[in-house]
Amino acid sequence: MILVELIRAAIKEDMPNGDVTTESLALTPKIGRARLKAKEDLVLSGAAPFEQTMQTLEPNCRVKWHFEEGDEILNGQIICTIEGDLVQILKAERVALNFLGHLSGIATVTRRFVKQVEHTKTKILDTRKTTPGYRELEKKAVLHGGGVNHRMNLSSAILVKDNHISVMGGITNAVNRIREHSNLPMEVETRTLAEVKEAVGLNVKHLLLDNMDNEMLKQALAIIPEGVATEASGNMNLARVKSVAEVGVSYISVGALTHSAPVADVSLLFAWEE
Repeated sequence: MILVELIRAAIKEDMPNGDVTTESLALTPKIGRARLKAKEDLVLSGAAPFEQTMQTLEPNCRVKWHFEEGDEILNGQIICTIEGDLVQILKAERVALNFLGHLSGIATVTRRFVKQVEHTKTKILDTRKTTPGYRELEKKAVLHGGGVNHRMNLSSAILVKDNHISVMGGITNAVNRIREHSNLPMEVETRTLAEVKEAVGLNVKHLLLDNMDNEMLKQALAIIPEGVATEASGNMNLARVKSVAEVGVSYISVGALTHSAPVADVSLLFAWEE
């Protein structure tokens, strides 16, 4: 879904028949200024949907950003100022804040994971565990937090997972069948050391090491030759990623970046007195 469609759908959801409260006040246009304020330390993401939401309802509004996406913002700092008809900006407020708060929350959590592994060569990956319709925005938020995008969708890369392996009766059958029909790079999920050896023997160049403890990860890396990318996955959290990265894997994929990030706390302050 393109951004303008997503914004229009969100506004329609919030105002299916207008804003009955604001419209019942029968306000005339009130030109003024509003300020977007951080109420906690955060990493900024979602500037585009925030600004475009405002401009959908108030085409003449002007947004001045004091930070760029990916910047770290401290509690109490003003993120941007908006000038225009405050009556229309008020109607756009919640949808705009929903976008920015959600995406900044993802960027903020991602930055915390990235900082845990920054002394290693390991990169933090996202997953496809995203909100339906929001994947492009959420994966961009991961980038703003310093993470790396895994495949965008099922059409963009081959990843042979446990159910593919099961239905084909093993890794070898699955890999060979795929190679008969595609020459795209392939990633294969492995759950045991025997599966790691099997995939290595098939010359697979990207292995997903699923739900392995750190000791098993070390044993797996001893089997895997140089030049093969390795991705640790499964129940990763802030308390563990540092030790996993220090084992020496290429990537750690973290579903929690997108499926469990808390919303960043921001508020819009209206200067009605002006």
